[in-house]
Amino acid sequence: MKKIYAAPTIEKAELELKSFEEKWQNKYAAVVKSWKNNRETLSTFFKYPPEIRRIIYTTNFIENIHRQLRKVSKNRGTFTNDDALKKLLFLTIQKASKKLGNIQN
Repeated sequence: MKKIYAAPTIEKAELELKSFEEKWQNKYAAVVKSWKNNRETLSTFFKYPPEIRRIIYTTNFIENIHRQLRKVSKNRGTFTNDDALKKLLFLTIQKASKKLGNIQN
């Protein structure tokens, strides 16, 4: 599937989908059928530049941030005041943003 998502053009993605179908049709028939039935909707993905497409298919940044925020706030237990929690959450978001920047490069 990665070859389909990483294809530079919609035409190349179509070729990769055919290749995927030939190899995996028997094992993943539902996936192939879903791609074919939703081809028009899924092809919208290729209207975005490659940098944006990479972010879309490799990570769900919002879910990742939420997981990290829950993790740091849960592990701390109590906070001296609301500002302490806000600072911790701010620093967590900053750290996650730096990681995203490294992924894009």
